[in-house]
Amino acid sequence: MSTLNEFLVQKREASLQRNEQALKQPETARQAIKANVRAAGRSGVREIRIRDFQIISDSPPDFAGYNLGPTSPELQLGVLGSCLTHITLIQAAERGVSLDSLEVEVTGEQHALAGQPGFEHIPIYPHNIRYKLHIVSSESEQTIAELHEAVERVCPIFHLLENPQDVEGVVIHTAPENAQS
Repeated sequence: MSTLNEFLVQKREASLQRNEQALKQPETARQAIKANVRAAGRSGVREIRIRDFQIISDSPPDFAGYNLGPTSPELQLGVLGSCLTHITLIQAAERGVSLDSLEVEVTGEQHALAGQPGFEHIPIYPHNIRYKLHIVSSESEQTIAELHEAVERVCPIFHLLENPQDVEGVVIHTAPENAQS
């Protein structure tokens, strides 16, 4: 059975090189990140484009969707799980911690009536977010506890959700070309 340990050797080397490069040229360590999302005509399916990748987000049929992909709140939980997984791999690699397998389960709650009259007390956003880090490893409990502590100390999406950022938005309104004046 293949384990993560071979990958962790590669991850350690890549992490060391990346950090070394960033320290040599700190001005290049800052990265702009971007995502574009377009609502597809007729279906309303959200086409998320990030670099050369496309992800589809949709609603279930009971919300006029076609169930072609996860909802935005589900994607958010997946993003948290992905980040926790990646940071766990990085931290394990940097510390020389052996991992046979790693899986993260993320759960949360959302209420369909949140924010509506009589339900103003229920958050409109995913809440009661929890995760379980399933690790198979021959390492000691203390080593795994220290790994977990390190993961929570540096995981960017974990911190984004714990310490929300201000989000600024603008609307750029354009009339259709065939619009009558």
